[in-house]
Amino acid sequence: MDKKALTLPILISLVVGNMIGTGIYVLPASLAEYGPLSLVAWIYTSIGAIFIALTFTKLNKRFPKTGGPYVYCNEAFGKLAGFIVAYTYWISNLVSIAGIAIASISYLGFITPLLNANAPGYSQYTLLLFELGIVWLFTFVNLIGIHTAGVVQLFLTVIKISPLIIISFVGLSSIHFSNFATFTPDHQSYFTAFSSAAALTFWAFIGLESATIPAENTQGSRDIYKATVFGTIATALIYILCTFVLMGMIPAAELKSSPFPFAQAGTILFGSHSAFIIALCAFISGLGALNVSILVQGQIVFAAARDHLFPKRFAKLSKHDVPVAGQLLSTALVSLFLILSIEPTLLKQFNNIALLAVLLTLITYFATTLAELKFVVMNEKSWWHGLFSKAIIIPLLAALYSVWMISSFNKGMIEISIGLILLCVPMYVFVVRKYTGEAT
Repeated sequence: MDKKALTLPILISLVVGNMIGTGIYVLPASLAEYGPLSLVAWIYTSIGAIFIALTFTKLNKRFPKTGGPYVYCNEAFGKLAGFIVAYTYWISNLVSIAGIAIASISYLGFITPLLNANAPGYSQYTLLLFELGIVWLFTFVNLIGIHTAGVVQLFLTVIKISPLIIISFVGLSSIHFSNFATFTPDHQSYFTAFSSAAALTFWAFIGLESATIPAENTQGSRDIYKATVFGTIATALIYILCTFVLMGMIPAAELKSSPFPFAQAGTILFGSHSAFIIALCAFISGLGALNVSILVQGQIVFAAARDHLFPKRFAKLSKHDVPVAGQLLSTALVSLFLILSIEPTLLKQFNNIALLAVLLTLITYFATTLAELKFVVMNEKSWWHGLFSKAIIIPLLAALYSVWMISSFNKGMIEISIGLILLCVPMYVFVVRKYTGEAT
């Protein structure tokens, strides 16, 4: 492994670039139906995300190996748990890539009616071809080498942040506080609206652990800590400010039907020509998140295969430290998922995919917090001392937050996730028997 491949600036771009992808450019429209209560959800979700980020950095210091949540759960609970977490995390990443591709291409709809779900010339099959095209394009970028993917990510992150900051600060002078008058526009209960909004906002925090995944290609746990914690805090502040400004500028009834709210805000502030540039930046922003997610998917497969929990062919690296087989398999599955999940209404397709990705990721995060709780208790003189140590506070809060978020999902989505997890058990028995000769 090349420890110089991913420097601190590149690691920060992985974290920020993975979280600030399509979410902030699309979510204001999805959150508009919950009104200003969604701003409270952003704050709550940001605090929970920071607790989870801190937990990941603690675990990375204990086990500075490539694989992130898989490595931590494998060390804490054994092979079966590690296998389930690896597959769950892998599947959540595949679903996320599909969601990112959909939201990225949606912003090109501002440029061409063929990709605008609200235009007469819209074609869902043309949209699908574009989605598949960008997924495979960044797969090939990652196949060139992990350092190349990192440099590309740094460049894309700078581009994606610029319009968010400009619109947010300039837009502060164009806010109409009357747009915040109705706290829940659709007259839902506060708890229902808050829970639903919080579930959607967490989609934008998927990827906070990105710096821990390729740990062996970094310069150490200190860089990973800085990138993870400071990247998460900076991203949270940008999210809250952006959502506040857009909700203040655009009435909720108009905002929730807009597939490209930032481009619309750009039109209000700078005219139609600037909106074109913002739409293009939003598209590039999605590409940045896509690039990181594709990098991560190969690293997870590689880490599990190295421990004989995936077929051994996926543990082979190219001369540029790329798990080629894992990358190709993952992208093929993403392509299949995009084809099977195609919907006439783009926003509906995005929301369904985003919620499934969030739930699977939350389950992975919850398992990871349990791993840290176990290590904290084990490292004390007795379990009783462990339960009352200061070190237990952050992972405990992260675990409670994860449980609360998981419980906010509807029954159908939870059943789908449980079904996917249960499928891991027979797969585990098959893989372990075939590749290690063990039965359990």
